[in-house]
Amino acid sequence: MKSLPRILMFLAVILLASLFIWPMWSITLLAPQYPDGVQMHIYIDKIGGSSPGTLQNVNILNHYIGMKKIEPDSIPELKYMTPIVIFFMVTSLIAALMDRKMIYGIWAGLLLLVFCVGLYDFYLWEYDYGHNLDPNAPMKFDGASFQPPLLGRKEILNFTAISVPHIGGILAGLSLLLAIIAFWLKSKVTAK
Repeated sequence: MKSLPRILMFLAVILLASLFIWPMWSITLLAPQYPDGVQMHIYIDKIGGSSPGTLQNVNILNHYIGMKKIEPDSIPELKYMTPIVIFFMVTSLIAALMDRKMIYGIWAGLLLLVFCVGLYDFYLWEYDYGHNLDPNAPMKFDGASFQPPLLGRKEILNFTAISVPHIGGILAGLSLLLAIIAFWLKSKVTAK
């Protein structure tokens, strides 16, 4: 029991490493012309999809309604997410080696803050893409917003947009949960 908080923090490193393998977020567009859906995957350093032409298909669809082209090279978050994840992996190892309740709490609090800031930034990104439309677009819909949901499901014209965490995002969230449990367990041990 005494070493369990330390083990949980080592596991948190492994869970965060999953962000280098699997996408952290997924946006799926369903429509009659796309019965299998167009599934866009957002990684910590790139944007892709369930097939090689996904991003191109999304950009073609977006062009008709005047949304900006999604160009991963122009999205700064994709450049600094990798160092942020590496920072949390290294500091999780340090926290496990130090094995202090306060360190576990600070680490969990900082990761939670980064998650919240990241979600807010993602919302702003979606808002910009869904509201700042080209007035010369081939199709115009007065007063319409094409912003996908931050989390969940939303009907947009004849599309259903579904936005959810992907495997990497879920596992990163579990790393936060492990840190909270490590903090709680360490609190119980030090209280005795």
